[in-house]
Amino acid sequence: MAASAALSNSITAFKPSPCQPRAASINPLPSIKLPSISSNYPLISHFAPTPKNLTVTPLRSAAAASVTPETTNSSTTFHGLCYVVGDNIDTDQIIPAEYLTLVPSNPDEYKKLGSYALCGLPSSYATRFVEPGEFTSKYSIVIGGDNFGCGSSREHAPVALGAAGVAAVVAESYARIFFRNSVSTGEVYPLESEVRICEECKTGDVVTVEFGESRLINHTTGKEYKLKPIGDAGPVIEAGGIFAYARKTGMISN
Repeated sequence: MAASAALSNSITAFKPSPCQPRAASINPLPSIKLPSISSNYPLISHFAPTPKNLTVTPLRSAAAASVTPETTNSSTTFHGLCYVVGDNIDTDQIIPAEYLTLVPSNPDEYKKLGSYALCGLPSSYATRFVEPGEFTSKYSIVIGGDNFGCGSSREHAPVALGAAGVAAVVAESYARIFFRNSVSTGEVYPLESEVRICEECKTGDVVTVEFGESRLINHTTGKEYKLKPIGDAGPVIEAGGIFAYARKTGMISN
């Protein structure tokens, strides 16, 4: 009992060391504002330029063959049906966690990932992105609102879209991790719109994305929309991802 009382008294009497500053005396760190994702802040500006006559084959599903980009990024054009979603589409909606056991490097499992793309959307989306029993979608371009791809940092999100045949996502803004995963995997082009295209397009509209003009054309409505340039991320996606790009440009050996 005496020992316990002594220990209690010593704890009560404990004082901070004179060399240890009090919390109130510590100056707070200055606020740090991260740059927004745009061509003004290239993600891979240290990479060498893409060879002019480079022929590349990105890892994308067979359904995307009709919208495979040209080897020169400025002339790349995608054409197809669009699928329209709203704001804050998170990665659980793009590919639910129960399917993350599928391994994209396995061709059969990569194919299955496509069949589950956007299956986590709520029932308010009456039109399914991928029809039951199918592995790919008839919609090759996804149009979204603000903060597309938010949530957990799963690479399966852009991979599932690419496996389903999506060539590009056009959104008002992106969660940074989804944008970077799209670039590193080379599965889809994450393009930013200057206006809320998601409020002016409808699922099933026929659209064209032109990289050279940085625009989206809705042939169903006859309207055109300005897009922000993809910048230095474009050639990396075009090559099929960051490792494919590094190999093609000689930064790492084959």
